[in-house]
Amino acid sequence: MRPLALLSVVVTVACSRDAGRDAASEGSRDHGAETAAGLAQLRIGYQKNGVLVIARQQAVLERELAPLGVAVSWVEFASGPPMLEAMNAGRIDLGQVGDTPPIFAQAAGAHIAYVAGQVSTNGEGILVTPASGIRTVADLRGKRIGFTKGSSAHNVVLLALEAAGLAYGDITPVYLSPPDAAAAFAGGTIDAWSVWDPYYALGQSRGGRILVESSALGTTHSFYIAHRELAARHPGVLRTVIAALGRTAAWAESHRDQVAAALAQVTGVELAIQTVAANRSSFAIGALTDDIIANQQAVADRFYRQGLIPQPVVVRDAVWRPAPDAVTVSDPARRAP
Repeated sequence: MRPLALLSVVVTVACSRDAGRDAASEGSRDHGAETAAGLAQLRIGYQKNGVLVIARQQAVLERELAPLGVAVSWVEFASGPPMLEAMNAGRIDLGQVGDTPPIFAQAAGAHIAYVAGQVSTNGEGILVTPASGIRTVADLRGKRIGFTKGSSAHNVVLLALEAAGLAYGDITPVYLSPPDAAAAFAGGTIDAWSVWDPYYALGQSRGGRILVESSALGTTHSFYIAHRELAARHPGVLRTVIAALGRTAAWAESHRDQVAAALAQVTGVELAIQTVAANRSSFAIGALTDDIIANQQAVADRFYRQGLIPQPVVVRDAVWRPAPDAVTVSDPARRAP
């Protein structure tokens, strides 16, 4: 797998040929406040980690988009699946999620577009309690595993089971949001917990023992996802946003203490937990290469083989391919926040 190239001026990414046609057919949708000059507000969904949290804390996008007359609003989500449900319903325009939420969304016919990607590192895996007799993934046979359905943690479970030669039917999945799963894990009503940072770090701080980390199972990614109408109608704004987030990500790589403080301030998760998460995160944002698309296609195929999505998904059909002349980007020499 080739590493993600760090963004500078723009991200050269790919989009489905029919994105513009789909967007045109949806022109009557309520897609937020619009003016004759263009987009009046960009609504961004975020979770308790990542570059978007840093950008919010430092008002990066507000500064970038103010000259274009675009306001920014922020909506927090506990996980990726409800974020993309909100996007498909027209309540947000852009967000960052793990590898699995866009697979489920695309299988359900959601109007989404992949616009950039990011390699996941060691901030995700499966935890068991210190006293648990579970020592290997094979020991999960017959056990109750808590995770959010349709999240990246769901994919980690499938990868782990495949590696151990177990079938999905060999375990009892318990579909829970991260906060509910944390309570179930602490209360002993689930045997293992598959989750991502900062919940992963939180579980470790409360005695959780790592059974397997996602990085040991293969390369995984997270993605920046936009509503297809935003991508089709406002590619210049979207490119400006991705370029600004790329600079923020570059800054984050060398300012992890400040990143942890920003994450704690915005999310309310204690600083010690966010420090652990920040120190093992990769923030670099990059283009959607053929390797990344192929890896994501393998995720989609895995879920379809298990009967967990209703139809096959072609990931490339949902990858953004902007017009080359539709550009409004900031000077790449500008300093990150």
